[in-house]
Amino acid sequence: MSYFSKLFLAALLSATAACSTVDRIKNIGEAPAFAPTENPAKMLGAREVALPMPANYDEPGNANSLWRPGSRTFFRDQRARRAGDIVTVVIDINDRARLNNTTERSRANGESAGLPAFGGFEQRIVDLLPDGANASSLVDMSSDSTSRGEGSVDRREDVELTVAAIVTQVLPNGNLVVAGKQEVRVNYELRELTVTGIIRPEDISNANRIQHTQIAEARISYGGRGHLTDVQQARYGQQLYDILFPF
Repeated sequence: MSYFSKLFLAALLSATAACSTVDRIKNIGEAPAFAPTENPAKMLGAREVALPMPANYDEPGNANSLWRPGSRTFFRDQRARRAGDIVTVVIDINDRARLNNTTERSRANGESAGLPAFGGFEQRIVDLLPDGANASSLVDMSSDSTSRGEGSVDRREDVELTVAAIVTQVLPNGNLVVAGKQEVRVNYELRELTVTGIIRPEDISNANRIQHTQIAEARISYGGRGHLTDVQQARYGQQLYDILFPF
């Protein structure tokens, strides 16, 4: 990398850090700002979902019947079924994993060879070798290798949350694409919850609720930003050093 390239990179990094520093200085004593209301269909870079779909089929209605096909109530189905409808997503994650692995390997090798007598020519062979060579111990090799590895994983996650999501798209087979976002600010810490995925209308309960385990291609994120989150992160210089330093 040339001197001017290094200088330009250093200036770019300094400008980026300066902008971040100025924004943080401007927000001293201020609570984190709420994000503006946005189109849920564009949340988290979402785009139109295109998946293999079976042939679309509709149940024909009966003109002489008061019961409407697809309805779970006599008058009207209150569950989400169209773009823009709201469905409640219940997130109850209770995962636990425990793994223990131990590996041990040992190997020892030895080789030795000599030429104490070779028809009287052994001395000539010794003369060709460096000073102090001994024809009776021309080769003497040994090796010893030992390897031991041990690893363990003990992880447990408990998350209990509820968020309202919006139907952003109705797929050709009737499945619904949903996306929801929730922000809660407590003092100077802002907690964010986002959920996206694909659900079946049949899995929605009569209370218009659905479990997170019934969401296909689920993307659930729960985190925060604010003073506490900022303190828990390593400084920018340390993160850059950890990325670039090879040792």
